[in-house]
Amino acid sequence: MTDRKPAGPSDYLAAERTFLAWIRTGLALMGLGFVVARFGLFLQTLRLGPSAVALQPYGISFWLGTVLIILGVAVTAASVRSYLRLVRDLRQGGSGFENPSRLALGLAIALALAGLAMAVYLISVRQPSQSGQRKENTMTSNSESGIVTLPGKHSVEQTVAKIEETLRAKGVKLFTVIDHSGEAEQAGLHMRNTKLLIFGNPKAGTPLMVASPTIAIDLPLKILVWEDDNGHVQISYNSPAYLQARHGLPEELVQNIAVVGKLAEAAE
Repeated sequence: MTDRKPAGPSDYLAAERTFLAWIRTGLALMGLGFVVARFGLFLQTLRLGPSAVALQPYGISFWLGTVLIILGVAVTAASVRSYLRLVRDLRQGGSGFENPSRLALGLAIALALAGLAMAVYLISVRQPSQSGQRKENTMTSNSESGIVTLPGKHSVEQTVAKIEETLRAKGVKLFTVIDHSGEAEQAGLHMRNTKLLIFGNPKAGTPLMVASPTIAIDLPLKILVWEDDNGHVQISYNSPAYLQARHGLPEELVQNIAVVGKLAEAAE
């Protein structure tokens, strides 16, 4: 039986370099996990603009990022155990490199699975469903003016009637419907079919005006239903996020005006 050669300083230094490399790998995984977790939010911002309301980062990218962060923590912890075992083996006269690294093999498999999941996610984002693609391509959001415009599938009159019905069902008061195009016609002028609905609820609006009196200039809430040059119906409204920034509304009160976006989407 051949005697084992005692480990020298170079062996211990090599083990320490390996240990530090695993720590760097763990830190890199945690950093990558954070970036991936926020990637879904980044995509939503690109699609809807910075004025979009209530962006939720809890998509598949969030969970993939969380898995990578947990994997980074696990790799760091496992590297400590592996390093201590390697040092103990070296002290006992072993080489410490007789078997393949289970930590490296496990990490490689986990990263391969995570990479596959991210590839599937990117493909699904790149090739959305036709209905979703239509909405993304036709919805516009101007972050400077704060106006969000959605495409309508019905006539102006049908869209207005649908909004009125929804308002009644929700118990929201419709103050008036201003027929801009009708008024123009009475003045002997021509204008594309354009109607403005003005609605609100004192229980929702009053706390807003108490918190920020200037919001009263934008209340009651409004939805504009109009025809463009091609005869297509459009639905426009002020983004709640824009109104919040414009008047410095508290975050907890934004939900009081978020109903405008839901009404516009329901009227499509």
